[in-house]
Amino acid sequence: MKRLLRAALGALKTYGIGLGLFIAIAALMTNALGSAEKAGAEERRELLRDSVTRAAVSCYALEGVYPESLSYLAENYNVELHEEEFIVHYAVFASNIMPEIDVIARQR
Repeated sequence: MKRLLRAALGALKTYGIGLGLFIAIAALMTNALGSAEKAGAEERRELLRDSVTRAAVSCYALEGVYPESLSYLAENYNVELHEEEFIVHYAVFASNIMPEIDVIARQR
């Protein structure tokens, strides 16, 4: 009986360590994937902000004024705003002053 109990405890220790390692590795992988997704979203946000800024500057260079709205940039300068993922704040003070541009990620 003691021998059977020792064998059972030995097996539990062996498989327990393996199961613990499996759970730890799975948790680390899940965390890494979440971090990669956040980094990708931040990069897309920056790319969109840069795209809107470049389009506004191009409009100013070509037309002599900054565009009054984002819709003008989307229609005439092929800027994709990705409205399902981001909110783009575009505030114009005057036609000869660079607009305030900010991109905010939507909450999921």
